[in-house]
Amino acid sequence: MAAVIYSLCALTSLSCLVLLWRSYRATRSGLLFWSALCFLFLTVNNVLLVLDKLFFPDVDLGMWRLVAAGVAVLLLLVGLVWGEE
Repeated sequence: MAAVIYSLCALTSLSCLVLLWRSYRATRSGLLFWSALCFLFLTVNNVLLVLDKLFFPDVDLGMWRLVAAGVAVLLLLVGLVWGEE
């Protein structure tokens, strides 16, 4: 059951990335760009979670997942601070 949930989380963040990127390309809004980059790294985080828990249970990818999540939050923060008004 955990495998299904981890995979669905990865697919959901990938879907958000695709939708945000398509909207950015149509409108060229800066906030959509930063949000798409955020979801890119959230997708990486979720894929690393799937790899960590399902395919490589003896390898700890926790630090790489934290780095990906931290970069995602940092990118969204940068987009919110330097975004359009």
